[in-house]
Amino acid sequence: MNLILLGAPGSGKGTQALRLSKEFNIPHISTGDIFREAVLTGTDLGKKAKVFMDKGKLVPDEIVVGIVKERLEKLDAKDGFLLDGFPRTILQAFALKDELAKLDKKLKAVIDIEVGEQELIGRMTGRRVCVDCKKVYHLIFEPPENQDYCDACSGRLIQREDDKIDTVRNRLVIYTEQTKPLIDYYKKEGVLHSINGEQDVENVFKDIITAIKGEYE
Repeated sequence: MNLILLGAPGSGKGTQALRLSKEFNIPHISTGDIFREAVLTGTDLGKKAKVFMDKGKLVPDEIVVGIVKERLEKLDAKDGFLLDGFPRTILQAFALKDELAKLDKKLKAVIDIEVGEQELIGRMTGRRVCVDCKKVYHLIFEPPENQDYCDACSGRLIQREDDKIDTVRNRLVIYTEQTKPLIDYYKKEGVLHSINGEQDVENVFKDIITAIKGEYE
């Protein structure tokens, strides 16, 4: 069961990734996590990636692909994996296909959780964080009793910089530019499944399961 999960910031991808990992007993492989692990453990590729990361530069595709390949070779991924945050570009998608072939693995499904731009903006800009206890609220989905103060400790609630509307819009533009070619590519490969992410969490999960099981029927 080899899967890729796509979804814009605020789409609920992280929630679904955790559920899918548990449902199919496969590792949830987040590129952010494996990058940090590679750097922390000091692998050769991790050291190379750190040079770019310390300079605030993008890590070259060949290093990114190499680190992902190392992770997919681990024992816990022998029966499947769920990739989250990779590939990010069409070149990475091509490289992933080649590496999977070398590992005698085949991609079974790519799940794209679709949520409209205005909905995404509402979800992300509505988040508030307590400056003291770090409890997270949402002005729509999980509002505090007073929108300025934390229910738990009365600390002041703030909006993080990356949740402000200009930053959110910029992140969505970048995501769309990067992901559109991937969606077209995996659609041609016949493995893409688009899921309505504006439903409640349970129905999104059910639709994903239905799409994945269809690959085996």
